[in-house]
Amino acid sequence: MTTLIINIQELLQIRDTAVNKVSGAEMAVLPTLKNAYLLIENDVIADFGSMENCPKINANKTIDATGKVVLPTWCDSHTHIVYAGNREQEFVDRINGLTYEEIANRGGGILNSAAKLNETSEDEIYNQSKARLEEVMQLGTGAVEIKSGYGLTVEGELKMLRVIKKLAKNYPIKIRATFLGAHAFPAQFKDNHQGYIDLLINEMLPKIAAENLADYIDVFCETGYFSVIETEQILEAGKKCGLQPKIHVNQFNAIGGIAMGVNQNALSVDHLEVVTDDDIEVLKNSATMAVALPSCSYFLCIPYTPARKMLSAGLPLALATDFNPGSTPSGNMNFVVATACIKMKMTPEEAINAATINGAYAMGISNTHGSITIGKKANLIVTKPISSYYQLPYAFGSNLIDCVLLDGNVI
Repeated sequence: MTTLIINIQELLQIRDTAVNKVSGAEMAVLPTLKNAYLLIENDVIADFGSMENCPKINANKTIDATGKVVLPTWCDSHTHIVYAGNREQEFVDRINGLTYEEIANRGGGILNSAAKLNETSEDEIYNQSKARLEEVMQLGTGAVEIKSGYGLTVEGELKMLRVIKKLAKNYPIKIRATFLGAHAFPAQFKDNHQGYIDLLINEMLPKIAAENLADYIDVFCETGYFSVIETEQILEAGKKCGLQPKIHVNQFNAIGGIAMGVNQNALSVDHLEVVTDDDIEVLKNSATMAVALPSCSYFLCIPYTPARKMLSAGLPLALATDFNPGSTPSGNMNFVVATACIKMKMTPEEAINAATINGAYAMGISNTHGSITIGKKANLIVTKPISSYYQLPYAFGSNLIDCVLLDGNVI
């Protein structure tokens, strides 16, 4: 099966030599090619170049992209797509003056979602979650990491991870699974933190490893949730089960979690609404990707990740949605890219790099996703006719996607 896309107004994120990530000043450079073609064979990119060099072949399918921009699909490295119900009442509570922490302290927040998930059947959770997954695919996401963390019981966490595994089997989108049993302490363990940590380590992790249900392990390292010491203990146990660390960290407070995460070789440290100079120094020259979640800041009205400060220091940065029922009920990566430009003062080039190649790195898939490179997966966004790719973040409320290809096929 061959597909030939011709007359592309501008082909974005072309990388003749594959790179794993871009950092600092490199993020302001987005390699592009105007008046281009792209050839797909089966599920991979086989060739691309200027239209004057377009091969004369009888492709099975030809797409005329006159006036349109083509770019890699978004790589969303931080989501909680698998959940039950919603938390729209908490949305109204916040409008009426309650903080995220106040809602959590009275049994809302993560514990509210956990209660709903544990009383909902696995089949129903799958049906609710697949609708959200199908939506983000149509919005241009071609790879997504999905976390557990709304079970907070052995069976609840396993149920979530089984749903993620089923989604990965049934859909062409690339899915990475993350075990986030350490999302919050269940009410019965409020005064017995070690008891819950023992449950995570001694009961959940062995079963997850036995069923091969996760790629990564994550912890919400934050005041009122898991301390730095508790987080380190859980990550160490996860690594023994073959799970690479990731961390929710610095959402509300800087408590030393970033330094610990880097020391644990975390693939990514996510949120980072609060970042200190020491945090930046620790991240320099590390293999850990910083991940910003601007639509979470938008929804909760909290500070945005200081992108300009981090990029000026030479750091790489990825963008993700944090799609979840409580703090970001949206998986729209187009809005994330626009918000990063509008609120975090990232250039369109920096934001697109952050949402493609660096997002792929934060999922451990930059060898197959995130750029237009021969041999990589043919996961592509074809826009509607637009004046330039600057229109993508500029027209933040418009759907500018004409079609999405995953594994070489229009979905």
